Amino acid sequence: MQDTIRLTVNGSEHDVPAAPDTPLLYVLRNDLLLNGPKYGCGLGECGACTVLIDGVAARSCVIPVGHCTSHDIVTLEGLGTRAAPDVVQQAFIEEQAAQCGYCLNGMIMTARALLNRTPNPTETEVREALRYNLCRCGTHVEIVRAVMRAGQLQSGT
Repeated sequence: MQDTIRLTVNGSEHDVPAAPDTPLLYVLRNDLLLNGPKYGCGLGECGACTVLIDGVAARSCVIPVGHCTSHDIVTLEGLGTRAAPDVVQQAFIEEQAAQCGYCLNGMIMTARALLNRTPNPTETEVREALRYNLCRCGTHVEIVRAVMRAGQLQSGT
């Protein structure tokens, strides 16, 4: 049975027709046409679908949309713009921390969540935060470097 569910996504309110147990990822991609979060494993294991819910990284493929009302959801599209990217996005560009790009949504959103709670993390903290985000292309070195750079950009060091 479908309900009308009100979500706050990237600072805007949206009423979407969805069953409360529909995965948030499906609503973001299919109803709101936000393609930052990717469908990877569908089990919350790979991180490609990561979004921020109230500033915390969350796997949108396993979160029922009915649990997301009254929460602030941010997708990759809500972090920054082409003209003014978030420091994490800027650092990923500067470090060329991408190859195929499929994992980038999860890496960037997880990095943003890390920097929300730890503004200038150590390399160990970065590696720990990203340990459950899968990248099959092998750009882990560049990704860690990008997150370290983002911390420096954010703190002005």
